[in-house]
Amino acid sequence: MLDIKLIRENPDFVKRSLEKRNENFDIDGILQLDASYRRSLQQQEQLRAQHKKMSKQMSNPSERSPELTLQMRQMGEEISALQEETSKNKSDLENLLLLLPNIPHESVPLGNDASGNIVVRTWGEPKTFAFKPLPHWELGEKLDIIDFQRGVKLSGSRFYALKGWGAHLQRALISFMLDTHVIDHGYQEIYPPFMVKKECMVGSGNLPKFGDNLYHDKEEDYWFVPTAEVPLTNFHRDEILDAECLPINYVAYTTCFRREKMAAGKDTRGIKRGHQFDKVELYKLTNPENSDKELEKLIADAEDICQRLELPYRVVQLCTGDLGFAACKTYDIELWAPGCNEWLEVSSCSNCGDFQARRANVRYRSAANARTQFVHTLNGSGVALPRVFIAILENYQQADGTVVLPEALTPYMKARQS
Repeated sequence: MLDIKLIRENPDFVKRSLEKRNENFDIDGILQLDASYRRSLQQQEQLRAQHKKMSKQMSNPSERSPELTLQMRQMGEEISALQEETSKNKSDLENLLLLLPNIPHESVPLGNDASGNIVVRTWGEPKTFAFKPLPHWELGEKLDIIDFQRGVKLSGSRFYALKGWGAHLQRALISFMLDTHVIDHGYQEIYPPFMVKKECMVGSGNLPKFGDNLYHDKEEDYWFVPTAEVPLTNFHRDEILDAECLPINYVAYTTCFRREKMAAGKDTRGIKRGHQFDKVELYKLTNPENSDKELEKLIADAEDICQRLELPYRVVQLCTGDLGFAACKTYDIELWAPGCNEWLEVSSCSNCGDFQARRANVRYRSAANARTQFVHTLNGSGVALPRVFIAILENYQQADGTVVLPEALTPYMKARQS
């Protein structure tokens, strides 16, 4: 959430910043509503003070009169009306503020869409094959490790089942990534619930804007997480942290649930997009002074996974028009998939500034008597399945249709399955 003080004091800056994202919001309307809210609140407080003063008069029998009694009753009714007006103005203002995206960091390149993104570095060379590399959907069926037909039979379109070595590879990748981030990168592992309260979705920035893309149990009002970013954002909701504990580095595995709504035929083959997938998420809470530095560390930790798996990738900085709703700066990591013949995003590493912290009310205190400040939050996949699964199958395939797995996974693939 944007700071209303920023909008009051620098409305033109906010307008220009949101225009860079191709967003057009009625900032003047928000300011008018804010002024109405503050005006009704001030009037309410003034009347309360008068009412309190008159109450003291009423306590003195010599000053009590029918006129004073009538005046107090009328004032009470006026206060009640102002309370209702103030409450409505506040609610309307908060609802509008919840719809505003984050302001891009000054270092983010200008651009209207993904075509304005910039490749900042690459690692490894895309492999060349003496044969035509197969896409993962053909490899998976030939190896009998991906069952599309039964996945659809069980749950419908955009679902699949992993079998035998396919299921084992999925489990191995999750364990490998968690171990690497915990042991070598110093993150604390969290195993969060996969369903959360509505306020958690609001805190992370998923609600109200992305409600149509979320799965919701209406009876219990539980929301299925689209990413572990949601529970990790809210892990310290309404808390005040000590500066000494920052930065806090969390890693969490969750299954993720999303309503993938796309045009027919777009990205429908294989396991690239589905309503359910697994992901290992990295999350940081830090003080504002170090958030840019922590973003670079976050990216390096996600890149390390790709390097250990010896998968060629590139790092792309997103332009203003392609930023996610909560992010002020983002780098994507994309793996090369020779069978699909495309780059696949496996991680978006983002600095959200204090945007999520304001929504979730996560603050820190730099000293014992210092004023509280909002932390900065950062997140990134470390990394997401199933696209790394795709990249492994397609990059490590052999001419005979088998797949030789990267050495980093050898310790995790010892148990034999049929």
